[in-house]
Amino acid sequence: MNNANHARVYKMSFASVYPHYIQKAEKKGRTKEEVDEIIYWLTGYDQQTLQQHIDNKTDFETFFARAPQINPNISKITGVICGFRVEEIEDQLIQKVRYLDKLIDELAKGKPMDKILRK
Repeated sequence: MNNANHARVYKMSFASVYPHYIQKAEKKGRTKEEVDEIIYWLTGYDQQTLQQHIDNKTDFETFFARAPQINPNISKITGVICGFRVEEIEDQLIQKVRYLDKLIDELAKGKPMDKILRK
């Protein structure tokens, strides 16, 4: 992924991608609540603060920069997403976005929440 793509992701609104996460999960019989739980786990946001970011159309850069608590178990998220090993992505913001993609992917593939949340 080149820097032009990175810049695009930085400025992409979280709210524009969020419905796709939910749609992907629901198509596979999972729920919006599970998607939200993953986001809370990853970022430390709660229902109210997440909704504020959605309402404000916060970009990904700000969304992750303002996250109250990036989960310390984030390093346990490994594997390939979009052809890249998530644990090897050097750009920290892009890596966090891909971690979220990976967790939503695992949800859609039917993994139990305990495994997704690295318990």
